[in-house]
Amino acid sequence: MSFQGSISELPVPDIIQLVSVSGKTGMFLLLRGSERGSIYLRNGRIVHAEVDGVSGEEAVYALAIWSTGDFQFTPGKESETVTIDKTNTSLLMEAARRLDEWKVLARKIPGVDHIPVLKPRDLGEPVTLSPPEWNLVIRIDGRKTVEELARATSSNSFDTAKVLYGLVTSDLVDMRAGNPAARTAPSAADASVPPRESSAPRPMPAPPAAAASSAARPAAPLGDEKKILMILCTRVKQEAEGAIGEANLPGIDRPYKQALAEIDRGRGVEAVRDLIRQTEKAIASIRGPAIMKAFQEKMSLVMQPKV
Repeated sequence: MSFQGSISELPVPDIIQLVSVSGKTGMFLLLRGSERGSIYLRNGRIVHAEVDGVSGEEAVYALAIWSTGDFQFTPGKESETVTIDKTNTSLLMEAARRLDEWKVLARKIPGVDHIPVLKPRDLGEPVTLSPPEWNLVIRIDGRKTVEELARATSSNSFDTAKVLYGLVTSDLVDMRAGNPAARTAPSAADASVPPRESSAPRPMPAPPAAAASSAARPAAPLGDEKKILMILCTRVKQEAEGAIGEANLPGIDRPYKQALAEIDRGRGVEAVRDLIRQTEKAIASIRGPAIMKAFQEKMSLVMQPKV
């Protein structure tokens, strides 16, 4: 017979434990608003899961942290696909670990439907960013949500939220509410649970139409975006001078000033990428390919094309 109920009353991990102990074969259908996920068991063991285009272990982790929604278990319904090799115990232990981390992240990242916005900084103020932070910062445009940035960086919302947590803590990024019509943000009653989001890299919703209200997703002021890009250029120059061991070299200063001028005229992150390419050539000419390669590795994440 089928088994159904509310996730708010019986959390997904508890549901899985209950059925797996009984050794059942069948499928859990989980529904949360327009989201639909499924978990398949064979003789009580999880063999396949999927949600929003993501399958396997990551889908289990995504579904395990749902705090609302409904479920239904249909016995005897099997999956022809097997994407999971781990034991149920291993899967649920990892899901529990991520749940605990989400509770911490939620203090700074209210939800994956929120929009990171770069905070204004003085141009001369030094900024030190790790490669993952660089990779994320250059894609923050005041319009993309956390989950959209996750896809743009070929990551998942869980790892993206961890990077953003550091940026928010460092006072480099602020979080703003996204479009309430698109998703329902966590309520005060959900303060003890993580953001209602998949921890897996799932396909993002289609971007808003050009005619969409600009009030729904406020863009960061252009002046602030320019400042951030200029700060990134300064960081490239500092890394180059550190690699070479000298400062104020024409081969480094010239493309740096050119990049600043282009950004001031309205060019975007491509100006930073061009600066990196020209700087790499200058380093190779001055210090040779080995030093250039070391610099290139530091810059590799920034050079990734925007998705």
